[in-house]
This record gives sequence, structure tokens and C-alpha cells, in this order.
Amino acid sequence: TKSDAKTFSIVLPPPNVTGTLHLGHTLEDSIQDMIVRYNRMLGKKVLWLPGTDHAAIATQLKVEKEIQKKEGKNRHDLGREEMLKRINEFARQSHDTIISQIKKMGASLDWSREAFTLDEKRNVAVRTAFKEMYDAGLIYRGNRIVNWDPKGQTVISDDETVYEEKKGKFYTFKYGPFEIGTARPETKFGDKYVVMHPDDKRYKDWKHMQKIKLEWINGPIEATVIKDPIIDMEFGTGVMTITPWHSHEDFALAEKYKLDKEQIIDKYGKLLQVAGEFAGMKIGNAREKIVEKLKAKGLLVSVDENYVNRIATAQRSGGTIEPQIMLQWFIDVNKPIKERGNKTLKDLMREPIEKNDIKIIPDHFEKVYYHWIENLLDWCISRQIWYGHQIPVWYRGEEIYCGIEAPAGKDWKQDEDTLDTWFSSGLWTFSTLGWPEKTKDLENFHPTTLINPGYEILFFWVARMILMSQFLLGEVPFKTVFLHGMLRDKNGKKFSKSAGNNIDPVEVVEKYGADALRMSLISGTGQGNDSNYDENKVKGYKNFANKIWNITRFILENTKGHKTETTVSNALTEEFAKIIEDITSDMDNYRFHLAAEKIYQYIWHRFADEILEESKKIIKLKNEEAKERRNTLIGIWTDCLKILHPFMPFVTEEIWSIIKKRDKDDLIMVAKWPV
Repeated sequence: TKSDAKTFSIVLPPPNVTGTLHLGHTLEDSIQDMIVRYNRMLGKKVLWLPGTDHAAIATQLKVEKEIQKKEGKNRHDLGREEMLKRINEFARQSHDTIISQIKKMGASLDWSREAFTLDEKRNVAVRTAFKEMYDAGLIYRGNRIVNWDPKGQTVISDDETVYEEKKGKFYTFKYGPFEIGTARPETKFGDKYVVMHPDDKRYKDWKHMQKIKLEWINGPIEATVIKDPIIDMEFGTGVMTITPWHSHEDFALAEKYKLDKEQIIDKYGKLLQVAGEFAGMKIGNAREKIVEKLKAKGLLVSVDENYVNRIATAQRSGGTIEPQIMLQWFIDVNKPIKERGNKTLKDLMREPIEKNDIKIIPDHFEKVYYHWIENLLDWCISRQIWYGHQIPVWYRGEEIYCGIEAPAGKDWKQDEDTLDTWFSSGLWTFSTLGWPEKTKDLENFHPTTLINPGYEILFFWVARMILMSQFLLGEVPFKTVFLHGMLRDKNGKKFSKSAGNNIDPVEVVEKYGADALRMSLISGTGQGNDSNYDENKVKGYKNFANKIWNITRFILENTKGHKTETTVSNALTEEFAKIIEDITSDMDNYRFHLAAEKIYQYIWHRFADEILEESKKIIKLKNEEAKERRNTLIGIWTDCLKILHPFMPFVTEEIWSIIKKRDKDDLIMVAKWPV
């Protein structure tokens, strides 16, 4: 049962079917396989469940780029059906490559249970989850400000937005009796509200909601004064105008005072009719022309040429984000849930960490997690792409139907949007175990014991899994979150194809062996810390694998015909028992890099360099001391292979088969961890 410490379950963070895996994935798979093998040797009933993620935006964009490059066509030229056919074919090929890469690393997953975030079983789970949240009033459709990616032509979440610092210009303009500063003059056509701090003595004579007439870009306008503490009095002149349609902060202010909102820029990044003579122009082309017009009117005060601006860009497409007010689907994170004692989804995400029902390692990420939840806005879950789970809502005139299956009757039209990828992967710990059915797997293995992703997806994925599991199952999805750091190249840069530093793990395996690669990655990576890949280190562990073979040969040659008797107790075995105790403590406390280093040091520098050298003279003698020494060597070496097995499975399993002269069922992977 799930409360029984004898079970250990973990789901593989599903890699995206966007091509091939890089060394960062290899680090993640190696750590998890090591943990899984260790728990198996402790005698637990272990499940490590594999799967892949359809990664909607990333996968569709990749295929779209290829089609554009080769055929000069976009998705609308092909149509939804043909486009999805192409994407599915690409995803299938990627999946096959990824699975073969994972297997080459020796990952001991239960392949009979493999899942895909977009397969039929997961589709039922996604639709069930959507309907349950919709029926509880947590999913709603409304006009809200969202991050629009004009390049990818879809909404993206805050977490998929990357900020880049770019040098640009900062303009100061006369706005009636005030001076206002902006880096984006192209948004200013609809600005008819001027905001200042209520405590700013410079503007004490101005009243809240006071009207003023002034000359602006396309002629005279009437503006309204707004007094609000949101303003930073120290920045610029302490006065700003707002563009509620194209700024998250301005939208919040407009909602607060029930102000008008007017769209200036369309979803292709072009100016609308409100821009008058500039209508239809791309904002990049229009900017300087707008400034010239304001200058001609005597309204340009100054231009700062060295202004560094934080530009929001889309992580996947690289497009510059243009906030827009749009009709989208959202999950309400602040609504009290009757069935959960009027707690909100924010509460359900926060409580398990506060109560220690979920432990985050390293623990300093807990503060980061709380901070993210405090600032969490409603989650926009609709995407304007074709690849993914289509929203299970149908329309007929004014009628709306939400269900797991399509409604009966004619003229129903399904919502064309798809769900954010993180919605389906948020169900991963239980959708893979058969939910919404009450399966034996779900009963035996959920909550899972552990999740082991990189720290960069703590919010993307970990937080959303907690949200989904807490609401849909009323329990946590896992007991421990063990965050690993990022593996970077030798210069400390992130691995990526565009940077040209991507390394195929299979090539490294073919050159040095999977054991050497695994050991080099694990031994260099502390809890939540980034590490740099070093090929020389892999080479060093290949030498270590050779050393293990040489030690084995020496012991086999010198104990030929020797019958191992009961385990002896002497200074050497007692010393080794302490080493095992130390390593076991490291394994139990997620200090795997230390355990790996200690095993290496003991085997090479203590056992091989000292104990074996000293034993060469002793085992030549035909006396009791020689007999005891042979027993000692066999006993210690057998246990060395066991504690090394989770790190280097291939070489240890092969040697085990030679030492044990075993039948096919006698595997080191299910041997008992030494105590």
C-alpha cells in the first residue's frame, strides 16, 4: 500500500519529443537510475515509469520551421489535418531516438508501462481533469491581459517568457503640463490617463480624476489624472501615461479604476486604425516616424541613447512578447473551493510544503517556491496552436457544453484552441498510473516517493503537479522533490543546438562507455548545483572501469578453487563496514556525488593500491592467514561491486555474472545492498 515504506515509485520527467536528448538529460536519467537501483537493492518494490512529452509549442514550431525552410509554406497553407499528420510523424521519430538513447544509458525503467502525454489514456485523463475543474468553477473563459507571441502566434505563460537586456532609446515627451518617459512611443496613441503618486508634492495641485485638454500625436485629446501609489516617484519625472491593452501593470490599474482600454497593436505586431497615418505599419518601423512627428509638434523633450531595457521574449520562438487583452481560458488560483474547505488552489500548493508533506531538496528552494505562489496570477491554459489536447468544450449558438466526449446532436463546434502542455504534464504522477480509473497501480504507487527534475522547472512543472494532484486526488503527488542542477559545457554555457555546443550522449558512450559517463556526471553534481561537463573526467572513469576489471582478474586468479567460507571479521572488513555505513548514509541523504567519490577513492586508492599490494605476499603462503585473506578479498570485493552497481551498472553486472557463474536470474541489480 502507499503508506508502506517497502514501495518506491518515481515517474521519469518526460523528455520533449523535439529531437534528441543532450547530456543534461543524461545527467537526470543517470541520477534517477542510480536512486532506483539503490532502492531495488534495499529490497523495496520499485516502479520507475517511463514516458515522453508532446511539448506542444516547441514541437509544432520545430516542424513549422522545417516546412517553411523546405517548402516555403506555413501551417495555414497545409491545413490542420495535414499539419498534425506531419507533426505526429516527427514526434514518433523523435520518440524512437530518445528511447534508444535512454536505454543506452542503462536506465532500468519498466517499459511495459510507457506513457505519452498525448496518447489516448492521457487524453481521457486531461478531459476528465478539465471537466472536474470546470464544474467546480475553477476554469473560466474571459477577456484578460495575456502574453501574446506575434512570432509563434499563440499565448504563452509568464514562465515561458525570457527577459533579455537590450540597449535602446528612452524618450521623454511633453504631455500637456507634464513630462512622461517611455521606451515604446508606438503604444502611446490611446494614452488618455496620466498617473502620479498621491504623496508626490510636485503634483499636489492636481486632483484624482481631474480632466485636462492637451495636444498629442494625432491631435488634441482630453486626459484624466489618476492618483495611485503604484507610481515610483523616484523614476523619471514621477508621472506616466498608461496603455491598459498592452501592459500587465497598466491593465491592473485600469481594472482598479474601471478605465477604458483600447487596442493599439494587432496580433501580428502592426498598428491599428487608432494610429491614423501609421496604421498597418510594423511597430519597429513606425517608432522613429512617431518620434519625428512628436518632435515636429515641439513635444519631444529628450532622447537617452544608452537606455538598457528588459525585453520580454518568447522562450520557444524568440519573438518579442506583446501583451494583449484576449478571450482565453484560465484556471482561477484564488477562488475558494467548497469541497476543499474553502481553500484556494494557491493554498493547496502551499500547504504540503509548509506541513512538510513534501520535502524540497535543497531546502533553500522552498523560499523561492513560496515567493512564486504569492505572486501567482490566474493560469492562462489556452494556446492558439493545433498540436496538443484540444479544449473539451463545444459551442452551438449560445449553448456551451463541456464534457469528456463530444455532445450528441448536430451543429456543435469544438473550441479550436489546445491546452497548455503543462496542463497535461501536471497530471503525470497519476495519469501514468491509470487515473481516472481506480487502478491497483494508483493504489500501490501514489503518492510517488520522489520526483527528480532540474531546478529550472520547479514552477513550470513541479508546482502544477502539486496543484493538480491536490485538487483532483486530495493528496500530494510525491513525498520528495530532489532538484538537480544544470549541466553546462566546459565553458559554463548552457547546452543548445543553436549555440553549436550540443553533445550527443550516445557518441560519448561509444567512445568511453555508459558507466564512465554516468559516474563522471554524478560525482560532479551536488544538490541543486550546476556543473560543467569535462570529457577528461569521463576518460578518467573509463580508466576506473578498466581498473575494476584488473582487480577482478587478480582476485579470480588468486582465489581459483578457493571455497568462500563464512564472512570473516578482521581489521580490513571492519574498516570497510564503516565505509559502507558512510556511503549508505550519503545515499539516504541525497549526497550522491559524495558517495560516488568515496567509492572511487576506496576502490582505487585503498583496496587496489594498498590492500591488494599487501595481499600479494600473504596469499602465496599456504596457511590460515592466506585462507583468511582470500576470504576477506572475495567478501570485500563482492560488496564493492554491489555498492558500485547503482553508479556503474554495466561493468558490475558483467563481472557479477563471471564471479557468480550464475544462471540468468542471479542479477546484481536485485542483490541485497550490503550492511
